[in-house]
Amino acid sequence: MIPRYARKEMVDIWEPATKFKIWYEIEAHACDAQAALGVIPKANAEAVWRAKDVEFDVARIDEIEAVTKHDVIAFLTHLAEHIGSDDARFVHQGMTSSDVLDTTLNIQLVRAADILLKDMDRVLAALKKRAYEHKDTVRIGRSHGIHAEPTTMGLTFARFYAEMDRNRARLVNARAEVATGAISGAVGTFANIDPRVEEHVCAQLGLIPEPISTQVIPRDRHAMFFATLGVIASSIENCAIEIRHMQRTEVLEAEEFFSKGQKGSSAMPHKRNPVLTENLTGLARLVRMCVVPAMENVALWHERDISHSSVERGIGPDATITLDFALNRLAGVIENLVIYPENMLKNMNKFKGLVMSQRVLLALTQAGVSREDSYRLVQRNAMKVWEQGADFKTELLADPEVTAALSPAEIEEKFDLGYHTKHVDTIFARVFGA
Repeated sequence: MIPRYARKEMVDIWEPATKFKIWYEIEAHACDAQAALGVIPKANAEAVWRAKDVEFDVARIDEIEAVTKHDVIAFLTHLAEHIGSDDARFVHQGMTSSDVLDTTLNIQLVRAADILLKDMDRVLAALKKRAYEHKDTVRIGRSHGIHAEPTTMGLTFARFYAEMDRNRARLVNARAEVATGAISGAVGTFANIDPRVEEHVCAQLGLIPEPISTQVIPRDRHAMFFATLGVIASSIENCAIEIRHMQRTEVLEAEEFFSKGQKGSSAMPHKRNPVLTENLTGLARLVRMCVVPAMENVALWHERDISHSSVERGIGPDATITLDFALNRLAGVIENLVIYPENMLKNMNKFKGLVMSQRVLLALTQAGVSREDSYRLVQRNAMKVWEQGADFKTELLADPEVTAALSPAEIEEKFDLGYHTKHVDTIFARVFGA
């Protein structure tokens, strides 16, 4: 991922130096287990740990790989340069490259998930704060982009909170599913390495042993992980789209914070564009782009092939780095979002009471008018508001068929805004707890 959309903590997980350090730890822990089982001399296992504080030379490993055409062999050769070929001769005993590569990938994904979970906590905290801040800030709800009935800005934030909270639970599960390791040797039979080595390595690295691996860890685990990242990205876009719509000039119920010195357009000095949330929509596409390749990685030839390898070298860093950046950008947008309650009321009243049509419809049916006739009466007066700019309540009070069923006081009562917000506390309790 390009530096523009990357944060250092997440990038560091995918740096070659980090990867080689994990490779080393896997090999060193495996040597410890092999020595404990009497397979290799204890002195050789101890010698491997002499490289514990070594900064592995990435350029040197690349140089060796240019000859060997094999990255794990190149690393093992470089390790031998540090600890001596005699002491290194038992390193990788009974193991295969996938034992190192797959276990490392899962460690990296677990570490990435931990960062993403912290990111989501920041987003959730921001959404919760703004939800309570605007719990009773009334705005018009829209369906099909058209005015529907009143809601509150707090419910909008609460809706996104609930969605992101579900996503957090999904990521916790996806993290657990991918937190496995495999040190099972060629085709996963443990023929040349004791299963207890795998158990030891996994315990040391915070993983659980893969129940059955076929030289590679099953990729359905990774497919679920990346699918979860895709869902989270879609939820980010869901929130971003709402903010973008609210910032439209004709709506202007909220807008991204516009800092001093910020410029909105190279041509039009008046512009204040929703650039951050537009960026989030684009970043969400990039994360989702990684989902289908992860799904396609599930089907491999027989016990293994490496068709998944090149894919994961790309989507592992790209998806996690991009999502990490996007979550933090979203949190900042929400924390600093400028809300305009006056514009919300102005927009809601633009069509002079029209949004109360359902209450009048229901009142007429309760008064004994058939639903078909009730709908006809309400719609007849509603169309005058749409087409002539009339006042909905005034038209209802002047309609003899309506007033034959409802008194003026009953009609007046149907325009009480508080009616639509009476269950906000109940919804908040469901979302945030009592």
